[in-house]
Amino acid sequence: MPKLDLDTIPQTNATGYPPEYARPVQGRWYRRLAPASGLSDYGVSHVTLEPGAWSSQRHWHECEDEFVVMISGEAVLVDDAGEQIMRAGDCASFPKNDGNGHVLQNRSTRPCVFVAVGRPNAGDCHYPDIDMHIADGGGFTRKDGSAF
Repeated sequence: MPKLDLDTIPQTNATGYPPEYARPVQGRWYRRLAPASGLSDYGVSHVTLEPGAWSSQRHWHECEDEFVVMISGEAVLVDDAGEQIMRAGDCASFPKNDGNGHVLQNRSTRPCVFVAVGRPNAGDCHYPDIDMHIADGGGFTRKDGSAF
């Protein structure tokens, strides 16, 4: 497999989150590496969190395993067990359907970088701390199914 040139892969901070939940991820910049490299069975993202940014809202997936490898900097992993510092070389796994909501938060004064592996748009996604849900890979709704 040829080496990827990150500078040639578009970086974005786009989010589909409703405006009331989008603020924490405004400083999250990511590159979708899987499509750029021809991979189709799973997703791979190269993510930079600016100081104060979150990777997402705290969430868990019914049908998607996720795996994260910290490349540089420091983030705080917040999940149902509490908080843990993640530094370069640290890894975390989030098995599908375990109900353990998780998020990485950059509380430091420097950017942090990690690689996330998963399967995008795979089943329901639950957000335990906020009134938001994704049903079967569709768009965001409130937990009662109503639209934003």
